[in-house]
Amino acid sequence: MKIGFIGLGNMGAPMAANLAKAGHEVTGFDTAQVDIPGVSMAASAAEAATGAEVVITMLPNGEILRKVAAEIIPAMAPGAVFLDCSTVDVDSARAVAAEAQAAGLSALDAPVSGGVGGAEAGTLTFMVGGDAAGFETAKPLFETMGRKAVHCGPSGNGQAAKICNNMILGATMIVTCEAFALADKLGLDRQAMFDVVSTSSGQSWSMNTYCPAPGVGPTSPADNAYQPGFAADLMLKDLRLAMQAAETADADTPIGQAACTLYARFVEDEDGAGRDFSAMLPRFERRGRT
Repeated sequence: MKIGFIGLGNMGAPMAANLAKAGHEVTGFDTAQVDIPGVSMAASAAEAATGAEVVITMLPNGEILRKVAAEIIPAMAPGAVFLDCSTVDVDSARAVAAEAQAAGLSALDAPVSGGVGGAEAGTLTFMVGGDAAGFETAKPLFETMGRKAVHCGPSGNGQAAKICNNMILGATMIVTCEAFALADKLGLDRQAMFDVVSTSSGQSWSMNTYCPAPGVGPTSPADNAYQPGFAADLMLKDLRLAMQAAETADADTPIGQAACTLYARFVEDEDGAGRDFSAMLPRFERRGRT
Protein backbone atom coordinates (compact mmCIF):
# COMPACT_ATOMS: atom_id res chain seq x y z
CA MET A 1 0.00 0.00 0.00
CA LYS A 2 0.92 3.65 -0.33
CA ILE A 3 0.99 4.98 3.24
CA GLY A 4 1.41 8.42 4.77
CA PHE A 5 2.74 8.36 8.35
CA ILE A 6 2.59 11.52 10.46
CA GLY A 7 4.24 11.57 13.88
CA LEU A 8 7.53 9.69 13.89
CA GLY A 9 8.53 9.75 17.53
CA ASN A 10 9.42 6.87 19.85
CA MET A 11 6.36 4.88 18.78
CA GLY A 12 5.72 6.12 15.25
CA ALA A 13 9.27 5.68 13.94
CA PRO A 14 9.52 1.92 14.54
CA MET A 15 5.95 1.39 13.35
CA ALA A 16 6.73 3.18 10.08
CA ALA A 17 10.00 1.28 9.74
CA ASN A 18 8.19 -2.05 10.08
CA LEU A 19 5.71 -1.05 7.38
CA ALA A 20 8.52 -0.06 5.02
CA LYS A 21 10.37 -3.29 5.80
CA ALA A 22 7.23 -5.22 4.83
CA GLY A 23 7.29 -3.61 1.37
CA HIS A 24 4.80 -0.77 1.75
CA GLU A 25 5.57 2.63 0.21
CA VAL A 26 5.78 4.89 3.27
CA THR A 27 6.04 8.68 3.18
CA GLY A 28 6.54 10.25 6.59
CA PHE A 29 6.38 13.64 8.26
CA ASP A 30 7.42 14.84 11.69
CA THR A 31 8.16 18.28 13.09
CA ALA A 32 11.55 16.94 14.23
CA GLN A 33 14.30 15.91 11.84
CA VAL A 34 14.23 12.11 11.64
CA ASP A 35 15.77 9.49 9.39
CA ILE A 36 13.98 6.14 9.18
CA PRO A 37 15.20 3.30 6.94
CA GLY A 38 12.89 2.84 3.96
CA VAL A 39 10.73 5.88 4.73
CA SER A 40 10.68 8.90 2.38
CA MET A 41 10.24 12.19 4.21
CA ALA A 42 7.76 14.86 3.12
CA ALA A 43 7.97 18.60 3.75
CA SER A 44 4.52 18.76 5.38
CA ALA A 45 1.78 16.59 6.80
CA ALA A 46 -0.43 17.41 3.82
CA GLU A 47 2.29 16.30 1.41
CA ALA A 48 2.69 12.99 3.27
CA ALA A 49 -1.08 12.42 3.04
CA THR A 50 -1.45 13.26 -0.65
CA GLY A 51 -2.17 10.18 -2.74
CA ALA A 52 -1.96 7.78 0.20
CA GLU A 53 -4.39 4.87 0.52
CA VAL A 54 -3.97 4.96 4.30
CA VAL A 55 -2.73 7.87 6.41
CA ILE A 56 -1.53 6.92 9.89
CA THR A 57 -1.10 9.48 12.68
CA MET A 58 0.70 8.94 16.00
CA LEU A 59 0.42 12.22 17.90
CA PRO A 60 0.73 13.43 21.50
CA ASN A 61 -2.77 14.68 22.27
CA GLY A 62 -6.22 15.54 20.98
CA GLU A 63 -5.47 19.20 20.31
CA ILE A 64 -2.59 18.34 17.99
CA LEU A 65 -4.65 15.59 16.34
CA ARG A 66 -7.39 18.09 15.50
CA LYS A 67 -4.86 20.51 13.98
CA VAL A 68 -3.19 17.80 11.89
CA ALA A 69 -6.58 16.46 10.79
CA ALA A 70 -7.59 19.91 9.56
CA GLU A 71 -4.43 19.96 7.43
CA ILE A 72 -4.49 16.44 5.98
CA ILE A 73 -8.19 15.68 5.43
CA PRO A 74 -8.46 18.11 2.47
CA ALA A 75 -5.34 16.52 0.95
CA MET A 76 -6.62 12.94 1.18
CA ALA A 77 -8.40 11.20 -1.67
CA PRO A 78 -12.03 10.11 -1.10
CA GLY A 79 -12.13 6.48 -0.04
CA ALA A 80 -8.76 6.61 1.73
CA VAL A 81 -8.44 5.54 5.37
CA PHE A 82 -7.51 7.97 8.13
CA LEU A 83 -5.98 5.69 10.78
CA ASP A 84 -5.18 7.49 14.03
CA CYS A 85 -3.04 5.46 16.43
CA SER A 86 -2.63 8.26 19.00
CA THR A 87 -4.03 7.99 22.51
CA VAL A 88 -6.33 10.99 22.87
CA ASP A 89 -9.62 11.96 24.48
CA VAL A 90 -12.74 10.26 23.14
CA ASP A 91 -14.34 13.55 22.12
CA SER A 92 -11.39 14.50 19.87
CA ALA A 93 -11.35 11.05 18.29
CA ARG A 94 -15.05 11.27 17.46
CA ALA A 95 -14.84 14.86 16.20
CA VAL A 96 -11.95 14.03 13.84
CA ALA A 97 -13.74 10.89 12.63
CA ALA A 98 -16.84 12.93 11.82
CA GLU A 99 -14.76 15.41 9.79
CA ALA A 100 -13.05 12.59 7.91
CA GLN A 101 -16.32 10.82 7.14
CA ALA A 102 -17.86 14.08 5.90
CA ALA A 103 -14.96 14.28 3.41
CA GLY A 104 -15.66 10.77 2.12
CA LEU A 105 -12.91 9.04 4.08
CA SER A 106 -12.94 5.97 6.29
CA ALA A 107 -11.90 6.89 9.83
CA LEU A 108 -10.39 4.61 12.46
CA ASP A 109 -9.19 5.43 15.96
CA ALA A 110 -6.72 2.70 16.89
CA PRO A 111 -4.66 3.41 20.02
CA VAL A 112 -2.07 0.80 20.86
CA SER A 113 -0.84 -1.23 23.79
CA GLY A 114 2.67 -2.64 24.00
CA GLY A 115 4.96 0.38 24.36
CA VAL A 116 8.13 1.13 22.46
CA GLY A 117 9.28 -2.48 22.72
CA GLY A 118 6.08 -3.67 21.07
CA ALA A 119 6.39 -1.03 18.34
CA GLU A 120 9.93 -2.15 17.57
CA ALA A 121 9.09 -5.86 17.65
CA GLY A 122 5.83 -5.49 15.71
CA THR A 123 3.81 -7.00 18.58
CA LEU A 124 1.43 -4.14 19.40
CA THR A 125 -2.25 -4.62 20.22
CA PHE A 126 -4.61 -2.23 18.41
CA MET A 127 -7.98 -1.26 19.90
CA VAL A 128 -9.96 -0.01 16.92
CA GLY A 129 -13.06 2.12 16.59
CA GLY A 130 -14.61 3.08 13.27
CA ASP A 131 -16.27 1.58 10.21
CA ALA A 132 -15.88 -2.09 9.31
CA ALA A 133 -14.73 -1.41 5.74
CA GLY A 134 -11.86 0.76 6.93
CA PHE A 135 -10.90 -1.89 9.47
CA GLU A 136 -10.68 -4.52 6.71
CA THR A 137 -8.52 -2.22 4.56
CA ALA A 138 -6.14 -1.55 7.45
CA LYS A 139 -6.00 -5.16 8.69
CA PRO A 140 -2.78 -6.05 6.77
CA LEU A 141 -1.10 -3.02 8.36
CA PHE A 142 -2.22 -4.06 11.83
CA GLU A 143 -0.77 -7.50 11.15
CA THR A 144 2.58 -5.95 10.20
CA MET A 145 2.78 -3.51 13.12
CA GLY A 146 1.26 -5.76 15.75
CA ARG A 147 0.01 -9.18 16.70
CA LYS A 148 -3.63 -8.35 17.47
CA ALA A 149 -6.28 -5.85 16.37
CA VAL A 150 -9.73 -5.81 17.95
CA HIS A 151 -12.59 -3.95 16.28
CA CYS A 152 -14.39 -2.37 19.25
CA GLY A 153 -17.28 -0.72 17.43
CA PRO A 154 -17.96 2.80 16.13
CA SER A 155 -15.62 5.79 16.18
CA GLY A 156 -14.22 6.62 19.60
CA ASN A 157 -14.57 3.09 20.94
CA GLY A 158 -10.91 2.35 20.33
CA GLN A 159 -10.00 5.21 22.65
CA ALA A 160 -12.64 4.06 25.14
CA ALA A 161 -11.12 0.57 25.21
CA LYS A 162 -7.60 1.96 25.66
CA ILE A 163 -8.41 4.20 28.60
CA CYS A 164 -10.49 1.52 30.34
CA ASN A 165 -7.63 -0.96 29.90
CA ASN A 166 -5.04 1.48 31.22
CA MET A 167 -7.19 2.51 34.17
CA ILE A 168 -7.10 -1.17 35.21
CA LEU A 169 -3.37 -1.35 34.51
CA GLY A 170 -2.55 1.76 36.55
CA ALA A 171 -4.56 0.56 39.53
CA THR A 172 -3.19 -3.00 39.45
CA MET A 173 0.41 -1.79 39.19
CA ILE A 174 -0.06 0.41 42.24
CA VAL A 175 -1.51 -2.38 44.36
CA THR A 176 1.15 -4.82 43.12
CA CYS A 177 3.85 -2.40 44.26
CA GLU A 178 2.05 -1.85 47.57
CA ALA A 179 1.89 -5.61 48.11
CA PHE A 180 5.63 -6.09 47.49
CA ALA A 181 6.44 -3.26 49.90
CA LEU A 182 4.13 -4.82 52.50
CA ALA A 183 5.70 -8.25 51.93
CA ASP A 184 9.14 -6.73 52.55
CA LYS A 185 8.02 -5.26 55.88
CA LEU A 186 6.46 -8.59 56.88
CA GLY A 187 9.66 -10.48 56.10
CA LEU A 188 8.24 -12.35 53.10
CA ASP A 189 10.82 -13.13 50.41
CA ARG A 190 10.00 -11.44 47.10
CA GLN A 191 10.54 -14.60 45.06
CA ALA A 192 8.20 -16.52 47.34
CA MET A 193 5.67 -13.69 47.01
CA PHE A 194 5.91 -13.86 43.22
CA ASP A 195 5.69 -17.67 43.12
CA VAL A 196 2.48 -17.60 45.17
CA VAL A 197 0.70 -14.60 43.65
CA SER A 198 1.61 -15.33 40.01
CA THR A 199 -0.14 -18.71 40.28
CA SER A 200 -2.97 -17.67 42.60
CA SER A 201 -6.02 -15.43 42.56
CA GLY A 202 -3.92 -12.25 42.87
CA GLN A 203 -2.21 -12.76 39.52
CA SER A 204 -2.30 -9.95 36.95
CA TRP A 205 -0.32 -8.68 33.98
CA SER A 206 1.46 -6.28 36.36
CA MET A 207 2.67 -9.23 38.43
CA ASN A 208 3.14 -12.04 35.92
CA THR A 209 4.50 -10.20 32.87
CA TYR A 210 5.81 -6.84 34.10
CA CYS A 211 6.80 -7.57 37.68
CA PRO A 212 7.96 -4.34 39.39
CA ALA A 213 10.47 -6.16 41.65
CA PRO A 214 14.01 -6.44 40.18
CA GLY A 215 15.26 -9.99 39.70
CA VAL A 216 11.81 -11.52 40.11
CA GLY A 217 9.74 -12.96 37.27
CA PRO A 218 10.36 -12.20 33.58
CA THR A 219 12.80 -9.42 32.70
CA SER A 220 11.09 -6.03 32.96
CA PRO A 221 12.09 -2.35 33.32
CA ALA A 222 12.63 -3.05 37.02
CA ASP A 223 15.74 -4.99 35.94
CA ASN A 224 17.01 -1.92 34.06
CA ALA A 225 16.85 0.65 36.87
CA TYR A 226 13.25 1.43 35.88
CA GLN A 227 14.19 2.93 32.53
CA PRO A 228 10.79 3.33 30.90
CA GLY A 229 9.15 0.70 28.80
CA PHE A 230 5.95 2.61 29.58
CA ALA A 231 6.68 5.90 31.31
CA ALA A 232 4.84 7.00 34.43
CA ASP A 233 4.18 10.29 32.60
CA LEU A 234 2.22 8.39 29.94
CA MET A 235 0.29 6.41 32.54
CA LEU A 236 -0.70 9.71 34.14
CA LYS A 237 -1.83 11.02 30.74
CA ASP A 238 -4.01 7.94 30.19
CA LEU A 239 -5.50 8.04 33.68
CA ARG A 240 -6.40 11.69 33.21
CA LEU A 241 -8.08 10.82 29.91
CA ALA A 242 -10.01 8.09 31.73
CA MET A 243 -11.12 10.54 34.42
CA GLN A 244 -12.14 13.08 31.77
CA ALA A 245 -14.22 10.40 30.04
CA ALA A 246 -15.71 9.26 33.35
CA GLU A 247 -16.83 12.81 34.12
CA THR A 248 -18.41 13.16 30.68
CA ALA A 249 -20.16 9.79 31.00
CA ASP A 250 -21.17 10.32 34.66
CA ALA A 251 -19.34 7.12 35.69
CA ASP A 252 -18.26 6.46 39.28
CA THR A 253 -14.55 5.51 39.21
CA PRO A 254 -13.10 5.96 42.72
CA ILE A 255 -10.22 3.49 42.30
CA GLY A 256 -9.32 5.01 38.93
CA GLN A 257 -9.38 8.45 40.52
CA ALA A 258 -7.14 7.28 43.37
CA ALA A 259 -4.67 5.83 40.84
CA CYS A 260 -4.70 9.09 38.89
CA THR A 261 -4.04 11.11 42.05
CA LEU A 262 -1.13 8.85 43.07
CA TYR A 263 0.52 8.97 39.63
CA ALA A 264 0.10 12.76 39.54
CA ARG A 265 1.91 13.02 42.88
CA PHE A 266 4.59 10.54 41.72
CA VAL A 267 5.28 12.33 38.42
CA GLU A 268 4.79 15.97 39.37
CA ASP A 269 5.87 16.17 43.02
CA GLU A 270 8.26 13.24 43.49
CA ASP A 271 10.83 11.48 41.27
CA GLY A 272 8.55 9.64 38.85
CA ALA A 273 9.00 11.84 35.77
CA GLY A 274 10.95 9.97 33.09
CA ARG A 275 10.83 6.66 34.98
CA ASP A 276 8.84 3.54 34.24
CA PHE A 277 5.36 3.39 35.73
CA SER A 278 6.44 0.35 37.78
CA ALA A 279 8.93 2.56 39.68
CA MET A 280 6.08 2.98 42.16
CA LEU A 281 7.70 0.05 44.01
CA PRO A 282 10.79 1.93 45.29
CA ARG A 283 8.43 4.79 46.12
CA PHE A 284 6.42 2.56 48.46
CA GLU A 285 9.58 0.92 49.84
CA ARG A 286 10.68 4.31 51.19
CA ARG A 287 7.35 5.19 52.75
CA GLY A 288 5.67 4.33 56.00
CA ARG A 289 1.97 4.44 56.80
CA THR A 290 1.39 8.19 56.51
